[in-house]
Amino acid sequence: MNYNIKSMRAFIGAKEYETSRNFYRDLGFEEIVLFPNMSYFHMGNFGFYLQDAYVKDWVDNSMIFMEVDELQKHFEHVQSLQLDQKYENVRLKSIVYNDWGNEFFLHDPSGILWHIGEFVN
Repeated sequence: MNYNIKSMRAFIGAKEYETSRNFYRDLGFEEIVLFPNMSYFHMGNFGFYLQDAYVKDWVDNSMIFMEVDELQKHFEHVQSLQLDQKYENVRLKSIVYNDWGNEFFLHDPSGILWHIGEFVN
C-alpha cells in the first residue's frame, strides 16, 4: 500500500518552553503558535511540534536527524549564531566524518540532540 505521505512531524518537549521557543527561532525556524503550550516550528515544508511539557527520560532520549546539502556551510552558519554562548546547556559539536556520510551535533536548551547531516552518495 502507498500511503502518499505528505509530512511527518515529531513532537518534542521543552524544559523551559520560552527559552526553547527563542532558541528555535534564533536557529532559523519559523514559529506558528497553535496553543499557549504548543507551537509548530518549520523551515519550508519540514517541521516539528514543540510542547511546554518536560519528562526528563523522554527529552533526554529524543534525537532528530535533519538532512541537509552542503553540511560545512550549515555548520559554519550554526556556529556563527553562537547559540552555545547565548543559551545555557546548548552544545555544538564539530563535524564527524563517517562511512555513510557526515554530521554535526547540536543539543537544544532542554537536551534534545539534533543530528544535522549529509549522506554520502
